[in-house]
Amino acid sequence: MTMLSKKTIEDIEVKGRRCLVRCDFNVPLKDGEITDDNRLVGALPTIKYLIENGAKVILCSHLGKPKGEAKPELSLEPVANKLSEMLNKNVVFAADDNVVGDNAKKAVSNMNDGDVVLLQNTRYRIEETKNEKNFSQELASLADVFVNDAFGTAHRAHCSTVGGGEFLEERVCGYLIQKELDFLGKSVENPDRPLLAILGGAKVSDKLGVINNLLEKVDTLIIGGGMAYTFIKSMGHEIGTSLLEEDKMDYAKEMMEKAKENGVKLLLPLDFIYADRFAEDAEPHVTEGRDIPADCMGLDIGPKTIALFTEAVENSKTIVWNGPMGVFEFENFAKGTRAIAKAMSEVDAITIIGGGDSAAAVNQMGYGDKMSHISTGGGASLEFLEGKELPGIAALDNK
Repeated sequence: MTMLSKKTIEDIEVKGRRCLVRCDFNVPLKDGEITDDNRLVGALPTIKYLIENGAKVILCSHLGKPKGEAKPELSLEPVANKLSEMLNKNVVFAADDNVVGDNAKKAVSNMNDGDVVLLQNTRYRIEETKNEKNFSQELASLADVFVNDAFGTAHRAHCSTVGGGEFLEERVCGYLIQKELDFLGKSVENPDRPLLAILGGAKVSDKLGVINNLLEKVDTLIIGGGMAYTFIKSMGHEIGTSLLEEDKMDYAKEMMEKAKENGVKLLLPLDFIYADRFAEDAEPHVTEGRDIPADCMGLDIGPKTIALFTEAVENSKTIVWNGPMGVFEFENFAKGTRAIAKAMSEVDAITIIGGGDSAAAVNQMGYGDKMSHISTGGGASLEFLEGKELPGIAALDNK
């Protein structure tokens, strides 16, 4: 797969060259203050390498969904201020509502080697999400080299993730994307076996392609969370008022058949924790087997399932996890998700968390630093696991 061996910032000469760096600065803001700076911390290694090696560093990113309008509450100015603090160096903010305007042009022409400029929110321009040529050319006109380090938007073909680079002489990735390719890429294409994938979350329909693709790669596949009930129902069990995608029951049967044909162990819950309503204070009960009482809903996996899934984790050498096992936001129904996180934190294996809710759960529960890799992009990592080519990575130069 050519997606895995891309040129990185270390493969090219950056000194004295203007590098347009697409970062993921899509941070949560409250009253103009950044409430979680994880994504900024993640971008620092690439930015610091470029500064130390004498590049002219022009940063760009989207923030939220301004949908082509200049919305002051989605300005990247707070990011420039915070980055200045973190880098201990002035990050010049180019405040142009049209992103590439007089401020940006002037700031870039005044740059010395090692200077840093941040452009305004790329989604202030309606062309950005349509990957329209005119805006791509404007972005490219500021720079010599394109660096993509935003894995979270690598599955989108936008001007700042793909188009801009097309008009520049070299296109490479930064450290964040390189790490994603090393871990996610190796886990799917050339893993230490046994390879286990754990899928959870609410909907089967979100993960149709993922299940299908992983059944061709993994040794064991675990299905938990809300999506499990469609499988359990298709086996003829009662699931009460649990989440069900009736139109996906045939697909579930097909996938169970495919697992058999491919010699993949497909593990489904053996028991559930259920309640009579979806609420934090609902009283949890445990099922005997796989059937849930008529007026109740399954909200987590039960103790027998935890034992089964934990054993699978302990017997694997590479584990990819995407999607929680239950409603982990409610303490009463967080046991399954916590047990998987704990087992993964203790096993001697490569452990990869595929972004999104599983990343949030693992971090909240305090196991984040025990994982080999936590992906920075939920949607992007899902598409990667689905075997799709990500435009923001495909567009980079091969080694």
